[in-house]
Amino acid sequence: MKDDIRAPALFFAPFVSSPMRVEPQWIDYNGHLNMAYYHVLFDRAADEVFSLVGINQNYLDTRHSSTFAAECHILYKRELTESDQVRVTAQLIAFDEKRLHYYLEMRHATEGWLAATSENLALHVDLTSRKVSPFPADLLANLALMKAAHSMMPLPLTIGRIIGMPQKTAITVESMTGEREPETRH
Repeated sequence: MKDDIRAPALFFAPFVSSPMRVEPQWIDYNGHLNMAYYHVLFDRAADEVFSLVGINQNYLDTRHSSTFAAECHILYKRELTESDQVRVTAQLIAFDEKRLHYYLEMRHATEGWLAATSENLALHVDLTSRKVSPFPADLLANLALMKAAHSMMPLPLTIGRIIGMPQKTAITVESMTGEREPETRH
């Protein structure tokens, strides 16, 4: 195929983004980075890392495909404030013919402390049909190279984490009223 996308000869493990600065307009009434802008910073880093495998504006323009977020789980570990500078590391956890599972860590760029993590699932989408579709062979090959490099890293401890509260500490209807909560079916 004449427009095959060739990956770089090697991938860093983990990938480290360009430095990014917390913008003044992103600070909320609590005096720290509003949660929406953690997503912005993580998304910019994801654009950088997946551009290396060929998923970028040129890919969208020439092949009319892209990736869409399907699921995201962010853990906020430490506040960021105005003008803090961050870097995001990325690790490709898994991929298949239509999906990417990846993990991001946002760290203060000069002090190194962990501000937040983000576990993500993205889908490959044909923008003409607006349906999930398989990655082309050249991108699958590039993803395989990235995954091989990232496989040397340990899996993050929070992968697959679910949101929940231990029953002994959660306030329930029963603990407040003495009445049993109605059963729900899932």
